[in-house]
Amino acid sequence: MCAGLGKRLGTYTNQYQKTMLPLYDKPVLEYILNGLIYAGLDKIIMVVGYKKEQIINYFNKGTEWGVNIEYVEQKKLNGTGAALLLCESLLKNDHFYLTWGDIIVPYEIYKKVYTIHKNEKQDFILVANYSEDTSQGAAVVCQDDYCLDIIEKPPHGTIDSKLNNCGIFILSTEIFKVLKSLKASSRGEIELPQALSLGLHKMNWKIRVLKMRNNQFRGDMGNLEIYEKLKKNNNWIKRLVP
Repeated sequence: MCAGLGKRLGTYTNQYQKTMLPLYDKPVLEYILNGLIYAGLDKIIMVVGYKKEQIINYFNKGTEWGVNIEYVEQKKLNGTGAALLLCESLLKNDHFYLTWGDIIVPYEIYKKVYTIHKNEKQDFILVANYSEDTSQGAAVVCQDDYCLDIIEKPPHGTIDSKLNNCGIFILSTEIFKVLKSLKASSRGEIELPQALSLGLHKMNWKIRVLKMRNNQFRGDMGNLEIYEKLKKNNNWIKRLVP
């Protein structure tokens, strides 16, 4: 998912697509691609929109990384669920990997998600990271290793959970049936977390949760403060590869 405007990043996104913001010798999106490659993936679909040429011209068909990259344009930026719907016809398998294009995590996380899917035959997996304030993301309510609910941007203090939707998933293609039935949210968007919540409550989906450790690195590159902090100190790069 690399179509967004990056409104929280101020003047940076006047020049850059937010997923192409430079961090040392790579754009943000290249770190994510390397994590997916580390997990064993080699067929990639990038949903592009704002300043799409920066992404397409840099990655091309993916040959330099040993992968195959296809591009889908999201002309109307109307949510993560709407972006995902654009990919339906390109998906060849019953399950697929999904990640936001502005979230960097240690590469072992990508691999663990894929391993859980293969070993446990889970249809739905989401990664949750620890957060003191889930009101800026999507709060994940769990019982043991399974999701009970996911609530997009809950008002501060209304949800008793410190787990946030990290933005990394394996999903069954069943998700498309639910996405097609959704109405736009109050923000005018078709939102993936809303589809997952509906699947949990109406279709009895089981969603396996991989919980990141409290102190495990997660870089939200849509956040101006975090981006500038990571630009100043590259110690986080050592934490990407085990």
